[in-house]
Amino acid sequence: MVVGDGAVGLCAVIAAKEMGAERIIAMSRHESRRQLAREFGATDIVTERGEEGVARIKDLTDGIGADAVLECVGTAQAMQQALHSARPGGNVGFVGVPHEVRIDGRELFLSHVGLRGGPAPVRRYLPDLVGRVLSGRINPGRVFDLTLPLEQVAQGYKAMDERLAIKTLLKP
Repeated sequence: MVVGDGAVGLCAVIAAKEMGAERIIAMSRHESRRQLAREFGATDIVTERGEEGVARIKDLTDGIGADAVLECVGTAQAMQQALHSARPGGNVGFVGVPHEVRIDGRELFLSHVGLRGGPAPVRRYLPDLVGRVLSGRINPGRVFDLTLPLEQVAQGYKAMDERLAIKTLLKP
């Protein structure tokens, strides 16, 4: 399961598929991002958030919860969504840089959910990823849906902040 439909979350869908996940549930409220998530390999899309989102995940997993969850946003709400959507014995990996995220240690302990996070060792994965991109096996570049000249960098960030663009490609 993937929480977050930005560039990182969409690339997490690609990664889940490449790692052999049979079912990939992506959380997204934006039609264009839902479509891209499906094209990248998501088998199910959940638009609900909070308790409704957790209930939907439980419905999709026969009341159990997800085996593995990737939290790709970094907000407190996204982290809670991830932790509550995982099954007992499941794992949550967070790659979204945490912003004011607080985790109740007792709740985590009693949930039997594992939690891991931090920056990825990119150099370890890069040769394999570049090979997959160059062979055409994956195309993560599709997350760049807005191209602007470098001098319009502020507009690019604004478009991403306002959810008008997934990721901006800046050209000199």
